Amino acid sequence: MQPTSRLFALLALGTALVSAPALAEMSGTLNLNGATGLIDMPSGDAQKDATFSFSTALIGPVSRATLSFQFSERLSGSFRFQTWRDWDTLIPGDSEESDRSIDLRYQVLKEGKIAPALTIGLQDLTGQGLFASEYVAATKTFGDKVKVTAGLGWGRLGSDGGIGSPFGSRPPVDPTGVPNADQWFRGEAAPFAGVEYKVNDNWTLKAEYSSDAYVLEDAERGLIERDSPFNFGVEYQRNPYMRFGAYSLYGSEFALAFHIILDPKSRATGGIVGKAPVPVKARPARAADPEAYDSGWVSQPDAGPILRQNLAKRLAKDGIAVENLAYTADTVQVRIRNGRIDAGSQAIGRTARALSHVMPASVEVFEIVPVVNGIGASKVTIRRSDLEALEYTADNATLLRERVTVTDAGPAPAWSLGDEDLYPKFRWSLRPVVRLSEPMEGDIGLRLSANYDMAPGWVLSGSIYKELVSNREASASTSTLPHVRTDGSRYNEFGDPALEKLTLAWFARPADSLYSRVSVGYLERMHAGVSGELLWKPVDSQLALGAEVNYTKQRDTDGGLGFGEYDYDIVTGHVSAYYDFGNGYLGQLDVGRYLAGDVGATMSVDRVFANGWRVGAFATVTDVSAEDFGEGGFDKGIRLTIPFNWALGTDTRRGFDLNFRPNGGDGGARLNVDDRLYQSIREYHTDGLDPDWGRVWR
Repeated sequence: MQPTSRLFALLALGTALVSAPALAEMSGTLNLNGATGLIDMPSGDAQKDATFSFSTALIGPVSRATLSFQFSERLSGSFRFQTWRDWDTLIPGDSEESDRSIDLRYQVLKEGKIAPALTIGLQDLTGQGLFASEYVAATKTFGDKVKVTAGLGWGRLGSDGGIGSPFGSRPPVDPTGVPNADQWFRGEAAPFAGVEYKVNDNWTLKAEYSSDAYVLEDAERGLIERDSPFNFGVEYQRNPYMRFGAYSLYGSEFALAFHIILDPKSRATGGIVGKAPVPVKARPARAADPEAYDSGWVSQPDAGPILRQNLAKRLAKDGIAVENLAYTADTVQVRIRNGRIDAGSQAIGRTARALSHVMPASVEVFEIVPVVNGIGASKVTIRRSDLEALEYTADNATLLRERVTVTDAGPAPAWSLGDEDLYPKFRWSLRPVVRLSEPMEGDIGLRLSANYDMAPGWVLSGSIYKELVSNREASASTSTLPHVRTDGSRYNEFGDPALEKLTLAWFARPADSLYSRVSVGYLERMHAGVSGELLWKPVDSQLALGAEVNYTKQRDTDGGLGFGEYDYDIVTGHVSAYYDFGNGYLGQLDVGRYLAGDVGATMSVDRVFANGWRVGAFATVTDVSAEDFGEGGFDKGIRLTIPFNWALGTDTRRGFDLNFRPNGGDGGARLNVDDRLYQSIREYHTDGLDPDWGRVWR
C-alpha cells in the first residue's frame, strides 16, 4: 500500500468514527503489549489509579508477558519479557531469543467534554533498542460504546507510513541499555489510529491502523509476514479481573491475549473474614459505683498474674501474644506481639478492647507497645474513657485518632510481668513456593522453614528449599565482574535441595528512635557472613536514616556449608535515606559498595497500600562501565508484594513476593538479608498506622 493510500485509509477511518454521537466515557483496555491501548498500538487512556495487571500474549511465534502498574492517576509503567520461537532460522547461531523492556506512560490531559485524553509514552526506554519507540496518543469517547484513538509514533512505532522527521534524525541506539534520551521523538514519525466498539458489558470489538512495520520479525528474521497495516480483534471481559482477546494481525497472523486485572485498593473477597470484635466494656459511673474505682487491687500479690493470664487468653483468639504487662492504679502498659492480623491499627484496637474487659475500673490509660523481633516499635496511648465514649459515634476512627498519641516505645518498665512460655519458642512450617526469575520462567518447590525465638531480640532461623518443577534454562556467565549473581543457574542446578539460610539475629534499641540489627551465618543462598544495621526513625517522622555494613564470603553452589569453590569475600555497606511522601508513596536512596565491589547508588520508589499490597521500581548506577556491567548497562527492575489476605480474606501476615531485574547481573547486586529494620518497624509508626486507622474498631 502506497503512503498516499495509507493516509487516505487512515483519514477515512477517523472521519467515519468521529461522526458517532457523543455519550459517556469508557474505561481503558489493554493491548498485546500489556499496556493501555488498542490491539498492537497504544491509546491516550489510562487505567484506574493503582490498577495492577499481568498480561500474556501469543502472536504467531512471539510470546509476550507483561506486568503493568498505574502508579498514579496519570503515570504508569510496564515490565515486559518477550521471546521468539525459531529466532535463528534465517541467521543460524544467533542465540538472542528473548528481550526485556520497560515502558513509561504519562497522561498529559484527561478526557473532557471536548478535549480527548492525551498520553505521551516511552516504550523500551532502557532495553537493547529492539522495541525502542515513543508516541503521542489521543483518545476520545463517543457515547458509552465507541472510542476513537489517533496518534503519532517514532522509532519502532514510526517504521511504517512515515510522514517525515519533524524533530530531526534519529541517532543509533546504545545497545548497553542506558536510556537513549537523545533518540526520543527523533527520526521518522508515522501516524496510527483505531476504534473500539463496546457491544455490551462483556464483548468489545477493535480495529486499528498500525504504524509498526515489524522490521525485526518480518524483514530481518522471517518470523512474521506483515501483509497489511490493519488489525482486527474481539475481546471478552469475563469479570472485572479477567479479559481475553483474539485478533487477526497484519493480514497474516493470529494472536491471543489474556489479562489479569487487579485493584490493590479493594480486596478480591470484599473484606477480611473473621470474628467480629467484642464490644468495649464500659465502666459504671464513678458516682454510681465508687468502690469499682478503688485502687487497693494494686497491692494484691496475685493481681498481676491473674490480669496477665486473662488478657493473654482473650488476645490469643486474635493471634496476639502478650510479651509483658506493667501497671499502676491508673495506667497499664502491655507489650504485644502480633502474629496474624495484617493491620497494625486493628491489632491495637483488639488489644484496647481486651484491656477494657480485663483491667479494673481505676485504670484510665492504656499504653500499647507493639513488639517486632523483640524490640518495641512504638507506644500507642489510648484513654479508656475515649474508647467508651466513641465506640458508637459517627466517624469514630477519626475522632479517636485525634485523641490518641503515638510516641517512642522506650524501654520496658523495670517491673513487668513476662511469660515464661514465650521464650524460648520453636516454630516451623513446610509450604509450597513459587520462585520466578522472569514473568514466564522459574520453579516450584517446597520450603522447610524454622524459627527459634531464644530470648527477646534473639532469633535463630533457617530454611531448606527443594525444587519440584522448573522451566529455567541453564546459562553460563560471561560477566567480567565477580560472579556474585550471574552464576545463579549453577546454584539452581547443583543446590537441590539447598540450605537457603541459617542465621542468628540480634535486634536491639540502643536509644530512643534508634534500632539495630546484627545477623550472622548463612545469610542467603549465595553468601554468608555477618551483617550489621543501625536505623534512626522517630515514630512521627517522614524521614529515616540508616547504615549497614556487611562482611560476606561466597558460598559453594551445592547448597551446603562450604566456601572453597569461589574463594571470594568482600566488605560491603550502604548509607540509606527513607522518606514517606504521603498517600502510600515511599522513596529510598542507598549509597555505597555492592557485592561485586562496585560503588554507586540505588534509587527506589514504592507505593504501599493499607491492605498490604506493595509495588515499586528501582534503578542502580555504579562506577562500572556500561560494557562491563553487561546487558542493560545499569541495574533496574520492579518489585511486588501481594498479601494473601487480599485474595483469601483471612487473617494472615504472609504474602507473595516478586522481584524482577531485567538483566539480573553482577553489577549493583546487594546482599539479600532478612528483616531489614525500616520495613520491620514502620508498620507501627504514624506513617504506617494512619493509612489504615479505620480498622482500629474492627
